[in-house]
Amino acid sequence: TFPIYMVVHHEASIVNLLETVFFHKEVCESAEDTVLDLVDYCHRKLTLLVAQSGRGGPPEEESQYSTPIQELQKQAELMEFEIALKALSVLRYITDCVDSLSLSTLNRMLSTHNLPCLLVELLEHSPWSRQEGGKLQHFEGGRWQTVAPSEQQKLSKLDGQVWIALYNLLLSPEARARYHLTSFAKGQLLKLRAFLTDTLLDQLPNLADLQGFLAHLALAETQPPKKDLVLEQIPEIWERLERENRGKWQAIAKHQLRHTFSASEQDLRLQARRWAETYRLDVLEAINPERPRCAYCSAEASKRCSRCQSEWYCCRECQVKHWEKHGKACVPAAQGDRA
Repeated sequence: TFPIYMVVHHEASIVNLLETVFFHKEVCESAEDTVLDLVDYCHRKLTLLVAQSGRGGPPEEESQYSTPIQELQKQAELMEFEIALKALSVLRYITDCVDSLSLSTLNRMLSTHNLPCLLVELLEHSPWSRQEGGKLQHFEGGRWQTVAPSEQQKLSKLDGQVWIALYNLLLSPEARARYHLTSFAKGQLLKLRAFLTDTLLDQLPNLADLQGFLAHLALAETQPPKKDLVLEQIPEIWERLERENRGKWQAIAKHQLRHTFSASEQDLRLQARRWAETYRLDVLEAINPERPRCAYCSAEASKRCSRCQSEWYCCRECQVKHWEKHGKACVPAAQGDRA
């Protein structure tokens, strides 16, 4: 479990970096062929996100009765969930420059993966929202946060990402010319009309154009599926990995089992020391695009628990109020660090 957790942690760091880099449109346009691999990666993560929504989403918060192995597994599952949400942001930034993408990438997004229909599924399931104890909660800042009744009609950041991506894919001239509106796609897209309320249009006025597109789509005839791209580009990174390791997968599995999943105590200590040096808290905080949040009131925080160094607070009063809950984990964590 330890190596799996660290691999997922490393992947989360890479996706965080991608989300920051692809915020700039010119970076997305200059990526050229490598965008194809990134689109495939985002599609895999979003498909996993839709599948997980049927199983209740990410795991609950840590329990004092769980074993250390179970806690690591929960943390790995939670990171996978957060990676999928970051992949959604990366995909949305790619759709911002959809008119500049290559023909192969567009075909991959619209025909091979049918991303508009996948985004409709995400809106339907909304895996980043849930009802807990009669209260609406959104997954933000790495945890479930209760939404105040006065804020429940406000569009969440992740819902907004999905709507913007749909707007770019359905109303862009380049994308509309190449997206085949089959009967299945038409049925899926028309589900969006139920979500386009006046409250939503007040927050994203551009969606009025999408509403007009759906009204026209309801009266339009569907198209039979067809293939108009004779030559399709193959993802460069994925194809190279398969080509270079063809026939070696069994040997690779044996090597991983012997050296990674059955490591000696000395190897584990060396690996732990390397990760500790790589992921120092001061380094992670410096590259983190979001400021720490108070564990009690979720306001921007600048003070950290001096004992365990894991929780943040905006003031002394919040730390005192949160101690009844935090104290159960703080003392064991501090003792474990010293050990």
